[in-house]
Amino acid sequence: MALLISIIIPTFNRAHLITETLDSILVQTYENWECIVVDDGSTDNTADVLADYIKKDNRFQYYDRPKERIKGPNSCRNYGFELSKGDYVKWFDSDDMMMSDLLEKHISSFEKNIDVSVCKLTYYDFGLGISLKENTIYSKSLIEDYFTGKITFYVSGPMWKRSFLKKQANLFDESITNLDDWDFNLRMLYQKPVIEYIDESLIQYRIHENSLSSEIGKLNYSEIRSEFSAREKHLKLIKINKCVNPGILENYIKDRYRYILREALVQKDKNKIYFFKNFLVYQLKMKDFGGMTKTFFGFMFYTIFNKGYKFL
Repeated sequence: MALLISIIIPTFNRAHLITETLDSILVQTYENWECIVVDDGSTDNTADVLADYIKKDNRFQYYDRPKERIKGPNSCRNYGFELSKGDYVKWFDSDDMMMSDLLEKHISSFEKNIDVSVCKLTYYDFGLGISLKENTIYSKSLIEDYFTGKITFYVSGPMWKRSFLKKQANLFDESITNLDDWDFNLRMLYQKPVIEYIDESLIQYRIHENSLSSEIGKLNYSEIRSEFSAREKHLKLIKINKCVNPGILENYIKDRYRYILREALVQKDKNKIYFFKNFLVYQLKMKDFGGMTKTFFGFMFYTIFNKGYKFL
């Protein structure tokens, strides 16, 4: 009998988008799957939409996130995993789409010793109906390049062998709201899974202004704090694991602080003082005293004269 794949999808107020996602699952050439949708407290008609799909095909399942569990997609993913029965697990987002042969190509890529199969995805603007670019999934410096964003898996790129996931102490960190898939994938990579790469784009990753990843560009204060919390967490883990030179990653975090501060100044964001202080603290931690002087002078000069951007 064909092995079962569990597709686990968290959702929140995506009734207007999730139909396209579910339709792309319905047409999969590999048919032995279950799709578990976990609702994070939607106030739209998501429940009605899912009820129609369940009537159409009993491979779909719909659950509400238990009220005692913290709100967020990571809680939904963890809960979905507890409910799932598949030999393989494919986490997916409720606004993206699968190519019809995605599951089949994943399954065919697994050999006995493979822990995870990773495919590419295409950034797709559904409004314009155009493909923008593909992500990069392979690197000889996997941990370093994943940390710094040179390669990306997202949550939907990998298909994991259930036996590998069951060995992990924790799956998704429910305290993280931004970089949640980045955090999960990195922690899994620290465990040195055997990876099979599919050099083909099999997913359309929806680009739209309301996606969580766009909140950093909007200087969403809570999401920026979540991002840096995740990065600092992994810097500590990497120093413990000694799997990559931490200095490279510290410089990357410092550059991220600089970028956010510059954006906050240009946009005259109300939290610019907070970003300024945190950038200085990080420079002090790295003993970058010359950089601290330039940062202080640049911040003050730009605040007063609206000039001096280059000093940051």
